Amino acid sequence: MAGLSRIFSEEIHSIMNQTTYSEIFSEPTLAELFPAETSNAFFEALYGDPDEGVYDINLMFRDYSPGNQTLNFALTLNERPGKCLACKLTYGLPEVFSRHPIINIKGLVEKICAILPQGTTCGEWQLGSTQQLNRRQYVVPLSINLASV
Repeated sequence: MAGLSRIFSEEIHSIMNQTTYSEIFSEPTLAELFPAETSNAFFEALYGDPDEGVYDINLMFRDYSPGNQTLNFALTLNERPGKCLACKLTYGLPEVFSRHPIINIKGLVEKICAILPQGTTCGEWQLGSTQQLNRRQYVVPLSINLASV
């Protein structure tokens, strides 16, 4: 019976953490962490003209994985009207995003870590491979490992 109680307690803790992190990483907070104008600045630096960009980049909170204590985010790439995202997308984006000073993943992770509950710190982070959600939307996963102090 003690084992069942422990499992139930872990499940409740997991649900509470998921709710807490979903509240912390609300849409307004995500927009503040990764402002909409970042897309135009990125394409301005890349092509010399923000209108050359074929997608807008937004930050999305996916979930918290309690088993490996990981926050899962995604950089969503949403096709701009009149543009063709599939025509210009490169699967090398995680590498580009991880090094580009305007996207600034390291700085983004630092800002995310700064708003975590007291006693929680960030460890390693990583960008995953580009994934297609549909013809007009792709995501680049961002995972951040957490540690308790």
